[in-house]
Amino acid sequence: MAEGRPALLDGIQTVAPMLIGVIPFGLVFGVTAAGTEIGGGLGYATSIIIFAGAAQFATVQLIAAGSTAAVVIATAFVINARHAMYSAAMAPYFQNFPRWYRWALPYLLTDEAFGVSIVRFRHEKNPGYQRWFYIGSALALWTTWQVTTGLGVILGTQVPQSWSLDFALPLTFIALLAPVLNTRPAVVAAVVAGLVALIANGISYNLGLLIGAAAGIAAGVIAGRVTR
Repeated sequence: MAEGRPALLDGIQTVAPMLIGVIPFGLVFGVTAAGTEIGGGLGYATSIIIFAGAAQFATVQLIAAGSTAAVVIATAFVINARHAMYSAAMAPYFQNFPRWYRWALPYLLTDEAFGVSIVRFRHEKNPGYQRWFYIGSALALWTTWQVTTGLGVILGTQVPQSWSLDFALPLTFIALLAPVLNTRPAVVAAVVAGLVALIANGISYNLGLLIGAAAGIAAGVIAGRVTR
């Protein structure tokens, strides 16, 4: 551990600026979850089991809407599909880790931990340093998320039901979406997905979201090919 301490601290320091955006996101999720029929307990459990902000918001929303387990699970998989790409990129570095680490550390994989780690790994080839750098960045984010969502749940139980914080869900998704709408295919995908999901809103089992997502992906791919 003494040998890995510098790398651990490097990982924490590198990811620290990104935690500024994680803190309010976690608080909003906790408050929102506590204000739904699901309650703060089950809502907070998703922070430990799923540990993926956007997927947690979608999961809580779908469960509260009465969606089937299959729809909830499928939606979470669709939202988190990008982690398959992260895993493929990280695999060559993880193969140098001891077996226990290779099984446990993927649980901590997030957008932020992947971003800072993959950049550092390309320049720092020492497997020991890589392992502890990743642990530092990933654990910093995991701890921040657990604490802030927990605080959000506690705050949410103090908020009167008449205040209804349901609006926080769509507002948060809009905040997540806006920064990535920087290309024509992305805009096309977002518009098509939104329109189709709105039209398909009345379909049983709340499948409108999945149909909209599939339509948006298809539209984005087509738009990307057309603009080449």
